[in-house]
Amino acid sequence: MVLLKKRIPGATAALFERFVRRACGAVKLKGTVNVLITHDSEMRSLNRRFRARDAATDVLSFPAVPGLPGKLAGDLAISGDIAAENAKQLGHTVEDEIKILILHGALHLAGYDHETDNGKMARKEAQLRVGLRLPVALIARTAVSAGTPPSTRRRKP
Repeated sequence: MVLLKKRIPGATAALFERFVRRACGAVKLKGTVNVLITHDSEMRSLNRRFRARDAATDVLSFPAVPGLPGKLAGDLAISGDIAAENAKQLGHTVEDEIKILILHGALHLAGYDHETDNGKMARKEAQLRVGLRLPVALIARTAVSAGTPPSTRRRKP
């Protein structure tokens, strides 16, 4: 299920739901993934509550609690505001940016962690991005610049 709390021009929840299924299939993630596309204020609140970081962020991944009944793989929360900023700066659509964030989040739900895996997630994301016909992957573009690329910017309180 995709819940659009932030309107994305030209996109629908159904469009993103189809992409979630494609991305999860590509990642070989079993179970349902719910996606919330929301505003920075809610992302800031979620980031503060679950990661003790008082700033909005682009995507958060919440793996399902093991042993729960049903086939839930986890939940994703995405900032439509940050996605719109990054899309504008990177020259692609907000729809594509949200798809990039969905793929990135799905990889985290599948157990990948770019902060500790010596590039394994980055390689997988780049490979899947090509197959899913997406612009440059989230991890790849953060590694390109020594400055602060748009994808790593977080809104300050």
